[in-house]
Amino acid sequence: MTRQPPAWIEPLLHRLGTARTEDFTRLATPSHGGRESAVLVLLGEEPGAGPDVLILQRAATLRNHAGQPAFPGGAADPDDADAAATALREANEEVGLDPASVTVLAELPRLWIPVSDFVVTPVLAWWHAPHPVHPREPAEVAHVARLPVTELVDPENRMRVRHRSGWIGPAFSARGMLVWGFTAGVLDALLTMGGWTRPWPRGRVVDLPPTAATPAPSAGTDEVDESAVR
Repeated sequence: MTRQPPAWIEPLLHRLGTARTEDFTRLATPSHGGRESAVLVLLGEEPGAGPDVLILQRAATLRNHAGQPAFPGGAADPDDADAAATALREANEEVGLDPASVTVLAELPRLWIPVSDFVVTPVLAWWHAPHPVHPREPAEVAHVARLPVTELVDPENRMRVRHRSGWIGPAFSARGMLVWGFTAGVLDALLTMGGWTRPWPRGRVVDLPPTAATPAPSAGTDEVDESAVR
């Protein structure tokens, strides 16, 4: 059942009507090739806490992106009807999200992650009927949380991070998670488009901890060491 999204989402939806790849990244998405995938940017709201976004943290034992916070999502299956179907299926498999509790609002531009050659479609959605979620496969997902927008835009929780490769990009610190890479880049762009961003010290740059193994310089990229993406 489709539900009317709340008024605070409307400015973001209006801005997304004219969104381009360049609003999210300086890297052009290839016209051919790349592995199709999708992620779910799920916005919800809790009474007294305001808007939030669902973020999971990948298990520290994974070969790729170990311990890294991310949107639910993954590679497309042949049976998926579209990017939204991929994102919802993956979210169900990863954290037990009920697709019927979600209203899909928009597909964002396709974004390329050179280091893994994934072409990712972020799918924006409204969580009209929130319910408890949890890691369904602890070997892949260690934790899942709803991060309040008020905490994400708090200047004290914003910074840029430097990967040992030389890559530098936006990051957020909230609820014990350091959100960086592709996920932080998309969040940074969406928070700006929605009119939620507050001024923050862009000169604050910190080094990523050793567990943050693989850079994902495809969204919100400030600086890229080309050797990291070849």
